[in-house]
Amino acid sequence: MNAPIEQVTTGNSKRKSTLLTLTGVFALAAISYGVYWYINNGKHESTDNAYVQGNIVQITPQIAGTVAAIDAQDTDFVRAGQRLVKLDGSDAQVALEQARAQLAQTVREVRTLYANNATFSATISLREADVARTNSELTRTKDDLTRRQSLITTGAISNEELQHAKAALTAAESAHTAAAASVLAAQEQLNSNKSLTEGVSVELHPNVQRAAAKFREAYINNERTNLLAPVTGYIARRSVQLGQRVQAGNPLMAVIPMDQLWVDANFKEVQLRTMRIGQDVTLISDMYGSNVVFHGKIKGLGVGTGAAFSLLPAQNATGNWIKVVQRVPVRIALDPKELADHPLRIGLSMEADVDITNQQGQSLADSSKNNQVSETALPDIRAADDEIKKIIAANSGGHSSK
Repeated sequence: MNAPIEQVTTGNSKRKSTLLTLTGVFALAAISYGVYWYINNGKHESTDNAYVQGNIVQITPQIAGTVAAIDAQDTDFVRAGQRLVKLDGSDAQVALEQARAQLAQTVREVRTLYANNATFSATISLREADVARTNSELTRTKDDLTRRQSLITTGAISNEELQHAKAALTAAESAHTAAAASVLAAQEQLNSNKSLTEGVSVELHPNVQRAAAKFREAYINNERTNLLAPVTGYIARRSVQLGQRVQAGNPLMAVIPMDQLWVDANFKEVQLRTMRIGQDVTLISDMYGSNVVFHGKIKGLGVGTGAAFSLLPAQNATGNWIKVVQRVPVRIALDPKELADHPLRIGLSMEADVDITNQQGQSLADSSKNNQVSETALPDIRAADDEIKKIIAANSGGHSSK
């Protein structure tokens, strides 16, 4: 009878010990949580409604054309300036040659304008010589008429001879008047031609500049047959196919610069009261798990909720109204070194925890930024300008003075 009593006592002791142990564990956990809550209460705001965002640089042609070559596929890494797509450049090359020929012809036509100045000046000199000659002839015929009129009373000459002298005077006066008019006409021609050339050299003449602009436009269009990567990154969303006829503005593919990523975390409106620009943020991605922690800073808070900027914003003033807690996007900048060590992808889910202890920042920026957000290389027209100079020099005949 004693043995069963000892077994029962021993079993009760074990259960009591186990219960006490469990109670102690739960009590310790509760105390730890209480201490953690006391220390961190009101100092952190967190959300799992956060996603990686980045720049999606669209590759679009600036001229229409037929795709002749594709040099990049999805997931390929490309560097800025690398060719991605080549369009058939036959039409652009023909237009460039026509513009080159037109520029050369225009330079020669402008040279003719300058040469005409000398021609018209020589014409004026010739007409002035005619005026001097006719003036001498007019003086001679006047003197001859005067002599004949003095002799008519003596009967030394006949009336017929006197009439001939008068007719000669009339003809001389007409010739002198015509010569003087021709001088004025030649002077007007010279003035008109000078208005096209005065105060400007051949290379700066408006006609030459207009033809040069047409050549520059054709040169740029010819360069645009090669679509280059504007930034360094990875290819995504390639839709262009070989032989496809594309129009200006059609999206062909995209380049994603993986060093220009950020996180848009959507916080509830009640969580924004103490959020400030510059506060520290810790982030965990579903891709790497809790073993990799990213660190960032708040760069800005959205000026509207996601619902306000949706395609069909809610009309809360009509119909049955049910209050829905709104969320506002908060942009978080990532540490570039951490991003390089553990690359992310656009659209990945993140968990964000904001340390709101620091309240020195602002909720909205009060000054504009002067730095550029992004930039790409534009077509270099210096080569076109050099070609224009060569064409003008080759066709100006060494005459570029005013």
